[in-house]
Amino acid sequence: MIDDLPPGWVLSTLGDIADVQLGRQRSPQHHNGRQMRPYLRAANVTWNGVSLDDVKEMNFDDNDFETYRLEPGDMLLNEASGSPNEVGKPAIWRGEIEDCCFQNTLLRLRARAVDVDYLYWFCLFSALTGRFGEAGRGVNIRHLGKQGLMRFPIAVAPRTQRGRIVAAIEEHFSRLDAANASLDAAKLRCQALLKSILVGAIPSELPPCWRMTTVDEAGETGLGRQRSPKYHSGPNMKPYLRVANVFEDRIDASDIMEMHFDATDFDKYRLEVGDVLLNEGQSPEFLGRPAIYRGDPPNIAFTNSLIRFVPGPDVISEWALLVFRRHMHSGRFMKESRITTNIAHLALGRFRTVEFPVPPLEVQGALVAATRAALDSVDRTLEQIRSAVARTAALRRSVLASAFGGHLLPQGPDVEPAADLTG
Repeated sequence: MIDDLPPGWVLSTLGDIADVQLGRQRSPQHHNGRQMRPYLRAANVTWNGVSLDDVKEMNFDDNDFETYRLEPGDMLLNEASGSPNEVGKPAIWRGEIEDCCFQNTLLRLRARAVDVDYLYWFCLFSALTGRFGEAGRGVNIRHLGKQGLMRFPIAVAPRTQRGRIVAAIEEHFSRLDAANASLDAAKLRCQALLKSILVGAIPSELPPCWRMTTVDEAGETGLGRQRSPKYHSGPNMKPYLRVANVFEDRIDASDIMEMHFDATDFDKYRLEVGDVLLNEGQSPEFLGRPAIYRGDPPNIAFTNSLIRFVPGPDVISEWALLVFRRHMHSGRFMKESRITTNIAHLALGRFRTVEFPVPPLEVQGALVAATRAALDSVDRTLEQIRSAVARTAALRRSVLASAFGGHLLPQGPDVEPAADLTG
């Protein structure tokens, strides 16, 4: 983008075309005072603009207020993040709150030589492509910093082109926004269809050959081993699954932890192929989220954030999974829950009393296969939607790369140069 600029474009730095300011650091001495004012922090700057859902206050005296006050047209950027693609995430302040300031998790750009909209789209491009992150310092957390932002290079188009570039970007993004809205609507329809398939997989009135029992009578249930500091180290460290590993119909083994088990405990809590695991504590809509342990990772136990169900002889694991998915999506598990600090808990005793329909084994297999086929069809559509969303994201980056490489608009040798950046 920078090495081959069109005629009339110039290479500058953000410090040359805008005033850069790091926000005021939080300190206990500012938690109270006679001049309490609202301030923004990194959590208030999102990809969709400034969020005012949770605005804090601290004391700013008159001098600090003048330094850290936000004015309409200022641009705010995330100063640091653990993700390179989040560093420098920008949003324009439109004066939504009177006398608002900002904290040192944010950097402020106050444009001097270019319009703020041109500056915003450039910063969005630099954030989306990770260029701000690459320019930052630090290992686990990348900090852009005031000096890093001031030195950051920017390709500046001639003044007569900047407005047209902004308009062209906005036109392309408007079309991509419409495409994303359609994809979001399609995704919601697919999710509703998935729920309908799962809830409708089991008839409300059982056929004569079926019987209704309880979870406790359909198989064996139990909680995993409780975590404790005394198990954090020891001679027999073993891997275990916890609630963060169990998703609906899927076990995520990307982050497996270990603790010490003696031989007796490990035999008690070791998982066997075909065991069904359910989240005991979770946000209400995901309470009881189930998955089958299929042997990967091998030789592993589980903690008491999970409930294990071992099917009895007249229940296959896939049928139990289908029953539990149906109960989760229908809200059945929520009726047996207790909620503490926004986390719903499915107590083992109450879980055991939940109804469990048992058809003949051959009927279980047939219904599982039919339901799986229907769900797979919806999953394929959802995967196509996810691929389309990824393509729109790539198109956004491509539009911005073209814009700031001088390729989005026709270029000619007679354009006004941008060397004078004072206006």
